[in-house]
Amino acid sequence: MSTMFWVWAAAALVFLILELMTPTLVFACFVVASMAAGVYAYFSPEGYYWQIGTFVAVSAVLLPLTRTLARKITKPSPEKSNVDALIGKVGLVTKTIDPDLGGQVKIEGEVWVARAGEQIEENEKVTIISISGAKVHVERMTDRKE
Repeated sequence: MSTMFWVWAAAALVFLILELMTPTLVFACFVVASMAAGVYAYFSPEGYYWQIGTFVAVSAVLLPLTRTLARKITKPSPEKSNVDALIGKVGLVTKTIDPDLGGQVKIEGEVWVARAGEQIEENEKVTIISISGAKVHVERMTDRKE
C-alpha cells in the first residue's frame, strides 16, 4: 500500500476524533472525503492533485448535506418555564414603584414586588427585565410598534 493511502487514513482518523469531540456533523464530511481520497490513493498513488481534488469535491458535496441533516436532528432549545417565562412579558403597575422602596406589579394575574431604576406611576405598563427571588425588575414600557 502506498504512503499516501496511510496519510489519508490518518487524516480520516483525525477528523473522526474531532467530530466525536464536537458533535456538529461538520467534520463528518471530511472523514468521508478523506476516505474517498484514500481509496483513490490506493489505486493511483502518484496522483496527488487528483487525491486533493477528490477530497475537496467530496467535502464540497457533503458539507451542505450534513448541515441540513444536523439541523433536522438537533433539538431546539427548551422553552422557558416557570418564572423564566415571565421575562419580557408586560405587567401593570398596581402600586407606584419607587426606586428606593419598590412597588407592586400585576403579571398574568399574579401580584409581584417590583423594583425599577426610576419612579413609575400606578396603572402604567412595564416590561419585566429580570427576576431575583420574589422580586421582578422592570422598566417602563416604551411606545413602540410590535
